[in-house]
Amino acid sequence: MTKLIRNLALLFILTSIVVFPGAKAQDRRTITEPVAPHTVCERLVPSGKQDTTTLQNAIDQCPSGAAVYLGRGEFRSGPLEMKSGVTLWVGRGATLIAIPEPAAYDKGLGQCGRIAEKGGGCRPFISFSKTSGGGIYGEGIIDGQGGAIIGGGAETWWQLARRAQAQGGNQNAPRLIQINHAQDITFSGVTLRNAPNFHVAMNRVQGATFWGLIIDSPADARNTDGIDVAASQDVTITRSLIRTGDDNVAIKAGDNGSSSHISIIDNYFGWGHGMSIGSEVNSGARDILVHNLTLDGTTSGLRIKSDVSRGGLVESVTYEYVCLRGNRWPLAFDAKYDPRAQGTRIPVYRRIVLRHVHGDTGVLLIRGVDEEHALDVTLEDVRFVDSATWQVEHANVTAKHSDVSPPLPGQAAKPLLRGSEVCSRAFRNSNR
Repeated sequence: MTKLIRNLALLFILTSIVVFPGAKAQDRRTITEPVAPHTVCERLVPSGKQDTTTLQNAIDQCPSGAAVYLGRGEFRSGPLEMKSGVTLWVGRGATLIAIPEPAAYDKGLGQCGRIAEKGGGCRPFISFSKTSGGGIYGEGIIDGQGGAIIGGGAETWWQLARRAQAQGGNQNAPRLIQINHAQDITFSGVTLRNAPNFHVAMNRVQGATFWGLIIDSPADARNTDGIDVAASQDVTITRSLIRTGDDNVAIKAGDNGSSSHISIIDNYFGWGHGMSIGSEVNSGARDILVHNLTLDGTTSGLRIKSDVSRGGLVESVTYEYVCLRGNRWPLAFDAKYDPRAQGTRIPVYRRIVLRHVHGDTGVLLIRGVDEEHALDVTLEDVRFVDSATWQVEHANVTAKHSDVSPPLPGQAAKPLLRGSEVCSRAFRNSNR
């Protein structure tokens, strides 16, 4: 299955290289394909038992600029803390497996593996905290075992999350990778799968590159976001395949700070909840580019979501060369994400541009809070089939009549526009 997914990712990457010109990135850095560290400080082989101590000692003793290399086989480990400048190199044929033991991740309050009023009771499997440089490299796999029975009990991490949803409260499950207050982090080539909670979560990161990743979890695995970018600047996610049970990518800007200068370029998203901004945007999100993205079977496609309890300014967001298929809401720019929300943090979305965005059917939603805070959206060559339906409320939509299909509300019907050959080719390739 992993080989099939990697081949599909490569196919879409090759298509993007041939078809589309280079985009003007919002990330202010110059991004090139990552290369493996020249120095390997230690080469490890699995012990057949738990390898937590061996792995952590190797990371701690490795000098900056070097890598800890994991050889072929299965390494089983509890939480690991990365060190500045050190790369974890998961080699071809190697799998780093997170042990499904809540006690190993507990923060000392006995909450991990339980449902409580608040979440956050577990340490992440791999953490980058106040680090500079380094990252994760290689063609191996990091497996969070979200579908494994935890702690000798009767349910998995994902079943715990569903029970929390049904009963109320929050599941306490570990994130696969957490990056906090860090800078210049690079991930390249690795497969991240079956996270108990988010696969990658970022908070206050300055400079991060995710190149050629595969992120893969079942569509019904709750809260398994692919990559969450929060309060971070200068981030690039490129040439990656992401399928999850929640947002494929989410850009957030809550009380911890704003997010800006983010590039999402040449990616394929399978099932999941789409390319999201929000729902927390009260500190502001801006200067975001989404270029050459295929959203194949995501419930939402391009989405900006917030409400009056956590809204703020989202501006200068460009989506271009986007192909959508099988989406319930191909476009969902919604300032009333929770219509029952109360508060004074009004969502305002402005300078939102969609250029060469093509899809099939579904609801095309553009909804502001009120006319005073109308959304500002520009459409250029935005095409969906005739059965797609627009829902536009409290929004200023700028578009040429010939550029949009089906017609916006209040516009007369016109001859059917020709479909996108680029998208047709991409979807033909995905079905091979």
